[in-house]
Amino acid sequence: MSPQSPDQIAFDAAPDLDAAARGWLAALAGTRRLAPTTLTAYARDIAQFLDFLTGHLGERSTLDHLAGLAVSDYRAFLAARRNAGINARSLARALSSLRSLARHLRKTTGHDMAALSTLRGPKLPKSLPKPVAPTAAADICNGIGMDEAGEPWIEARDIAVFSLLYGAGLRISEALGITRRQVEDADGAMRITGKGGKTRLVPLLPVVREAIAAYLAVCPYAVAADEPLFRGARGGVLNPRIVQRTMARLRGALGMPDSATPHALRHAFATHILSDGGDLRTIQELLGHASLSTTQIYTDIDEAHLMSVYRSAHPRA
Repeated sequence: MSPQSPDQIAFDAAPDLDAAARGWLAALAGTRRLAPTTLTAYARDIAQFLDFLTGHLGERSTLDHLAGLAVSDYRAFLAARRNAGINARSLARALSSLRSLARHLRKTTGHDMAALSTLRGPKLPKSLPKPVAPTAAADICNGIGMDEAGEPWIEARDIAVFSLLYGAGLRISEALGITRRQVEDADGAMRITGKGGKTRLVPLLPVVREAIAAYLAVCPYAVAADEPLFRGARGGVLNPRIVQRTMARLRGALGMPDSATPHALRHAFATHILSDGGDLRTIQELLGHASLSTTQIYTDIDEAHLMSVYRSAHPRA
């Protein structure tokens, strides 16, 4: 079953609010160039809020209703979501979606959801990325633990995908969106467009290029220059869920923890560079982070290494 697109998500709202919310999504897609999965998450957040308001107010909400909401109305929504088992991080994202919609409405319709600005979000627990260990990452990229009874070309494909996640620090959506032309035109580095349309250069190491070449040599499907490189078993574009399921099988085969996901290979890319003396600014550029503060979380993971560098380099240590 394919994931919903934002247009497929229904808003339980009066026509004026429905049209304004659709305009907000269109603006996010056009000006901020958000990924479809992000847009869908935003649309779901607003749909859940509007569903709640219908029951809370006893009728479908209009733009005037939104402008008249009090802090207590928003708190009631958050309490209802919390009672439904939604965690703090998801609640914080829902508030972020609402604030984004509020900014759009204030600019385009003049309706001000003023009470929202005084609402404090839930306190988020501090969580550190959990990278795959270097030896485990190397095993995955070498095909250790792969299903020996499977199709050889699928094994080669999976090795190439995991090599990109670990060797270039790509998000899974970025790896699966790479075209054959991008690889063939790359001269040591490849240009990737990530979140928010931000473009960056990432390394295409010889070992990664070799893994991709090995996959293309045995792939039974023709891959045109401007089509996504990686194919599913039936020839369609490879679904990220397939990669996630493969990683789940590898966790069992290699004795890795549940935190060993495809995205954990991207974390491993960053932490292993940092532990070998890489600087945060470089890692920020390689990962495509808009803010250095996002990248700085990796320093907490590698605190032991940083302290050892300090003790060996500082004259008074």
